[in-house]
Amino acid sequence: MTITFSVESGLSPDDFINVLKRSTLAERRPIDDRSRMVGMLENADCIATARNEHGVLVGVARAISDFNFCTYLSDLAVDVDYQRQGIGRQLINKVHNACGLNTTLILLSAPKAQTYYPYIGMQPHESCWTVKPSPA
Repeated sequence: MTITFSVESGLSPDDFINVLKRSTLAERRPIDDRSRMVGMLENADCIATARNEHGVLVGVARAISDFNFCTYLSDLAVDVDYQRQGIGRQLINKVHNACGLNTTLILLSAPKAQTYYPYIGMQPHESCWTVKPSPA
């Protein structure tokens, strides 16, 4: 099986939503609010993709970066049928390389992925806080 990794601009919302559904990330993203999904893509600084030999999107990493100090990896999704093949790690590396290895890569783990990130060499950070979005 051949997987092609790229940094893509103009990723279609349909492809993005579809791969989120085929991963475990859709349950924590506003996939039913198309305008938010479009905004998430349009305002990302870097989108790395993994496509199979047929061009089907099987993985995506979406990040926001200042390209000098920090890169926030806001989405990492790999189709469940393609997990455990190193695709997630390669997507992370693609984003980090594109945004600058001089930046600190930051992410908040999905509950089901908490054991994955130490496995690929990422370090935990004990002081992260969030403010939930206000209801619309």
